[in-house]
Amino acid sequence: MTLHPDIGAFIDLAEESQLRKQPFFHEMAPEQAREAFEQTTRQLQWSAPANLHVEALAAPARDGARIPLRLYRPQQRAAGLSGLIVYFHGGGYVVGSLDSHDGVCREFCQRSGYPVLSVGYRLAPQHKFPMALHDCSDSLAWLKAQGAALGFDLERVALVGDSVGASLATVLSIEAAQAGDQALITPKVQLLCYPMTDASQRSASMELFAEGYFLESDTLEWFYTHYARTTEDRLDWRFSPLLADEVKGAAPAVVVVAGFDPLLDEGLAYARKLREEGVAVELIEYADLTHDLLRLRTVVPEIEQVHQALAEVVQRYLG
Repeated sequence: MTLHPDIGAFIDLAEESQLRKQPFFHEMAPEQAREAFEQTTRQLQWSAPANLHVEALAAPARDGARIPLRLYRPQQRAAGLSGLIVYFHGGGYVVGSLDSHDGVCREFCQRSGYPVLSVGYRLAPQHKFPMALHDCSDSLAWLKAQGAALGFDLERVALVGDSVGASLATVLSIEAAQAGDQALITPKVQLLCYPMTDASQRSASMELFAEGYFLESDTLEWFYTHYARTTEDRLDWRFSPLLADEVKGAAPAVVVVAGFDPLLDEGLAYARKLREEGVAVELIEYADLTHDLLRLRTVVPEIEQVHQALAEVVQRYLG
């Protein structure tokens, strides 16, 4: 297994920057880390599709707050109700935003031909577990009420996320299976890109890829500490879905993992758990890539092919 040469060259440059005393996320205050993440987003920006209809929306949260949403629609709309991609961004529950994953959502929309609804859930440490999950669930409740008026076929919804966004997507998928006919939204597929599934222990891949691969293991611990109210929260299956007692009946899953990702082992373990409980699973492994690969188009031009392949996965399930 060899790291993609373009990523290797980029990491070398990043390490030179670190020698110039640029701190890691876990060495910053959360507000500083958020700004650094958004700055990195601007540096990594590529020519994502611009010819889309984009609309700012909001869903009511159970505590009266407003959850920002961003709806992307293709220019050419199909007749009748459309399937929908609901996207949950990564960022360890501490960083990340509608803006940080704007390019990713644009790629999914343009390439799949389906609208994308991106959810701007609230972040830690100001909003601790399970606030992010509640915001995402409340957004689905809003979608259930408003979806038909917006032109969506709620029988054809894909829940998609990366990193902790994938964790949110899979927890919502499990909750939908548990709720049965009373589910807010029952997805046709859950697309889980390099998911975080177990914050309760350190895996071999967390040790092997602890530093130098876009996500440091110490930063993961920093994320979890900021999101959890107590250490016991990390044992809650809604925080660590690999610990769920049962995932039987959840929507078919497509699990995407990267070969040089500290979360590799728990992504593979979660795919096995789903299969063992009868959930249909497709496993896609990008052996030479790293965490956050969906946002690395300017570093690795071949990421365009990843965007296309994953959009086609969604097309297949929602078609």
